[in-house]
Amino acid sequence: MTDVNVQERGSLQLPIADAASLTAEQTLTRLGSGPGGLSEEEAAGRLEQLGPNAVRTHRANAWAVLGRQFASPILILLIITAGLSLFLGDATNSIVIGVILLVSVGLGFTNEYRAELASEALHSRVTHQAAVQRGGATREVDVTALVPGDVVHLSLGAIVPADIRLLTTNNLHCDESILTGESQPAAKDPAPVAPGASLADLASCVFMGTVVQSGGCSGVVVATGGRAEFGRIALGLGERQPQTEFQLGLKRFSFLLLQVAVVLTSLIFVANLLLARPLLESLLFSLAIAVGITPQLLPAVVSTSLATGTRQLAKRKVLVKRLVCIEDLGDMDILVTDKTGTLTEGKISFTHALPASDGTSDDGLLTLGLLATEADYAGAKASSAGQNPLDAALWESPGAAAFEPGRFQRLDLIGFDHQRRRTTVLVRDSDGQPRLVTKGAPEDVLALCGPTSPAVQAMLDEQFDAGARVVAVATRPAAGLAKLTPADEHGLTLAGFLVFLDKPKANARQSLDRLEALGISVKLATGDNAKVAEKVCTDLDVISGGTLTGAQVEAMSDADLAAAARTATIFARVSPEQKARIITLLRQSGGAVGFMGDGVNDALALHKADIGISVDTATDVAKDAADVVLLDKDLGVLADGVMEGRRIFANTIKYVLMGTSSNFGNMFSAAVASVVLSFLPMLPGQILLNNLLYDSGQLAIPGDRVDKEQLRAPSHWNIAFIRRFMLLFGPISSLFDFATFALMLFVFDAAPGEFRAGWFIESIATQTLIIFAIRTRRVPFLRSRPSNGLIAASLGVVAVGVFLPLSPLAGVLGFDPLPVPFFLALLGMVVVYLVLVELAKQWFFARDAQQLPATPPPVQRRHATHHISRRAFRFSIPVRVPPLRAPVARQKGRRRRPVRNL
Repeated sequence: MTDVNVQERGSLQLPIADAASLTAEQTLTRLGSGPGGLSEEEAAGRLEQLGPNAVRTHRANAWAVLGRQFASPILILLIITAGLSLFLGDATNSIVIGVILLVSVGLGFTNEYRAELASEALHSRVTHQAAVQRGGATREVDVTALVPGDVVHLSLGAIVPADIRLLTTNNLHCDESILTGESQPAAKDPAPVAPGASLADLASCVFMGTVVQSGGCSGVVVATGGRAEFGRIALGLGERQPQTEFQLGLKRFSFLLLQVAVVLTSLIFVANLLLARPLLESLLFSLAIAVGITPQLLPAVVSTSLATGTRQLAKRKVLVKRLVCIEDLGDMDILVTDKTGTLTEGKISFTHALPASDGTSDDGLLTLGLLATEADYAGAKASSAGQNPLDAALWESPGAAAFEPGRFQRLDLIGFDHQRRRTTVLVRDSDGQPRLVTKGAPEDVLALCGPTSPAVQAMLDEQFDAGARVVAVATRPAAGLAKLTPADEHGLTLAGFLVFLDKPKANARQSLDRLEALGISVKLATGDNAKVAEKVCTDLDVISGGTLTGAQVEAMSDADLAAAARTATIFARVSPEQKARIITLLRQSGGAVGFMGDGVNDALALHKADIGISVDTATDVAKDAADVVLLDKDLGVLADGVMEGRRIFANTIKYVLMGTSSNFGNMFSAAVASVVLSFLPMLPGQILLNNLLYDSGQLAIPGDRVDKEQLRAPSHWNIAFIRRFMLLFGPISSLFDFATFALMLFVFDAAPGEFRAGWFIESIATQTLIIFAIRTRRVPFLRSRPSNGLIAASLGVVAVGVFLPLSPLAGVLGFDPLPVPFFLALLGMVVVYLVLVELAKQWFFARDAQQLPATPPPVQRRHATHHISRRAFRFSIPVRVPPLRAPVARQKGRRRRPVRNL
């Protein structure tokens, strides 16, 4: 076989349509493979030739990051300004601007590239495995290592990792809506199809990116990566991802700055022309003002914040698949979650069997339960690997040791799905008589058994009241039946109940307290019986706001369900579609909804939530639909992630408020002074140098401490708030600029070089030191201590700002020496300025708090289309929009805190 493989390795590009029309054996031959798959050596050779099974990787690209730096409008303005200066013969100014340009690009590149490396590291930790035949043995490999000719096995919930020609199937249905747009699952069969069939009619194949909705299969890989149908489409569409609310907020903020810059620079330019100033000099100064009013390093600050946050979260076992989703995690104020593994230990154990008739023993009932699993138990005891938790618990129970697989032959199987909520098998016992066995949710199985006796219902209710998970088993003779269909599930006799236990987590109450302290209410959405979920809440001392069952949800209109979902705490026996509907309606009520799930039945709800949360042990489809992956299924870990998201947003807003207020004030001062004075108050290069020094000091903001009250509730972008802040604190900054102008002109009778040096130092000192007042609503230092890094960076920038006009570079930069009394006056002005800012801050926030509505209005968010995109085979399927909250509280409930808008 090796010779054939080597000869045909160059002809592995077999079109999937051709493979669909061939028999399974012919396809294996064309691909140089066989039922046992490829050897390790052959697979490695094909991987080297064809490359990884990935449409796109998440590897950081230094050249791409560098290119993005020069795509910034701010940097383009700098380049234009430097070019005009050089054209005008002002080489000194041109060199200064050029140095500023290089430093700005260098800082931006360094921080963004580090963020890309952090993203790459995160994605390398979120992987998908596939069961592959290699060398005749089945083993798990990363899906990126799949090559044409590999024989793979897929089961319920798997995302198809490549284009595959089916070899065997078992009741296989796939959701192919991502490719065909067809909402109904497509039935699959290994039989060849007629040549020339359309993509939707290739029933003998499954395609990359589609999802196994029911059943399972084995198949041979035909095409991988960009050669697969999905890969070709994804590459053709590009890599545009929906913007998150955080990104939209940044865009709105940038538009605000653009408006201010256009108005201010236009007025300056026109005023200078009316004053008969030189045209090009006026243009250069106006451009410098435009650049100076913008926070040049905002992208670097944001990238630094997000990269720092991802590293901190990774240490706390939280992986964020897209950096910008960190802020959305902090935005969450409702969490809808399953109870298994979050409120309970997630270690399901089989406790006992409850026969419902005298003719069934405990061991007999357990045997029926083991028969009605999807495990392959032919000839030996089945392994619990790959089984759902309840089936795995059955196979691991002591009683399973007595199971004799040789006595039974399984003739057919209808696998579990989340609509039927049961598994049915057709087996032949050693007596030769076929028997149908069904195992599943009690309500669904009992409906197939006729009227339920009061004794049986009482037995079931007793287990539910005790918080046990219960599975019903029913059976009937099936003489003459050789193939199963759902229509055969009728006329059953209840054999009894299998009882399982999943104890509440010891730290669950503590985790709920942490989430409550963060203003997040927790709601349960579970496929379990309502009484089981209510018992867990009771054990954890949680007051329930009410329970809605799947049947009740189905009967409600959207308006009625939206109202009921606000107060309800438990949603029991809900289907995947019902979970998604609940999430959608909660989002429409205002707030931000997170959904935490790990099964194929959770994928739809994960898509619909503002922030989808899954775990590393989840099914592929759940991990791919999620924005955040937890390495530990623990609500305490999630609380860490929420706090980090809010800390990052709080620090980003610090920089925004700093930049808008001080930059606006300084540029307004420059505009006024340029009209009043007979010379420019600052040269364009000096303005840019001032702005760069100030911004560089703010790169320490991402590591700053955040006050506890800023973490208690989610914050949102509020451009009106930022505008009000700018229009109050900007003029305060200008007031002290004007005082400096008066000091230099009327006290020191300063020449232009001295004037510029004096204002340069005063401007650096005031706008840098104001960070200590603006970073907190408390009294700075006394009640809110900044980080050591921020203190060092701020004082260092002030020191450099004072040093430059006194250094040997002063002449090159256009500065003249200053008299010593100026520095004494400067010290007094800085102290008065900081005191005035502190008083204004207290007044502003007190007034702003009075204007907040008692109940925050719904946050209007932009609805985004969900894409399965960027595959190393790892998807990014981000989502955003709004919601509400209703607290899960103990008897001692905490008072709800309002959502803060920033």
